Amino acid sequence: MTTYALTDSWTMTRRELARWGRQPVTVVVNLVFPVMLLLMFGYLVGGGRGVSGEYLDFLVPGMLALTMAFGLEGTMVAVTQDLGKGVVDRFRSMPMADGAVLVGRSAADMIQSVLGLAVLLAVAAALGWRAHGGPAGFLGAVGLLLLFRFAMLWIGIHLALVAGKPEMVSAVQILVWPVGFLSNAFAAPESMPDWLGTVVQWNPMSHTATAVRDLFGGPGGEPGHVWAAVVWPLALLAVFFPLAVRRFARLSR
Repeated sequence: MTTYALTDSWTMTRRELARWGRQPVTVVVNLVFPVMLLLMFGYLVGGGRGVSGEYLDFLVPGMLALTMAFGLEGTMVAVTQDLGKGVVDRFRSMPMADGAVLVGRSAADMIQSVLGLAVLLAVAAALGWRAHGGPAGFLGAVGLLLLFRFAMLWIGIHLALVAGKPEMVSAVQILVWPVGFLSNAFAAPESMPDWLGTVVQWNPMSHTATAVRDLFGGPGGEPGHVWAAVVWPLALLAVFFPLAVRRFARLSR
């Protein structure tokens, strides 16, 4: 049974990857947008309030975490389009594992997320940023970033199923912006008003950014946040993964 589920999910993953060839502009925009933010905040806006040390070393991990929170609309729109066009009904008429369509879509998104991380890290290295935490720290940081992305992805999939229509995705996607900017991606919480700093510190993305800074050996990192950067995404997955799969099964009957 597990083998069939994996095979079905991989088939759906290849289906989603095939869309890249038909929508290259979307793929390029998703890769370039985080680079533009990195350059803007690193050189135009400046920032770095409350940051000790080199600001680029503080900014890059925050931008990597922010990139993992953004760019969910492609997956969300694809899910709602499949529902609206009746594609899901055709898939369900086949001997296919429940949820394989969603798993395939999420797998394709994670592949693009890995590519996006690689591009942003390459640009950061070209700007002079370096990871100082060693190979193990580097791989651990990348793992935390992808875990956070996976959790955010399933929240997005669930919200897309709730929205039901592609035109509603933009409204739902707006909810991601507070998560991204009410964080420590660009500035230290200590430099903010007390109430705002408290909100920022409780943001799951802030835990990921802080843990990644620590693993990269940069300013603003705290070892104690590594466990929170693992627990928060796993808790979100425990809630939204079954919710998404259950709602998908009900909508497609």
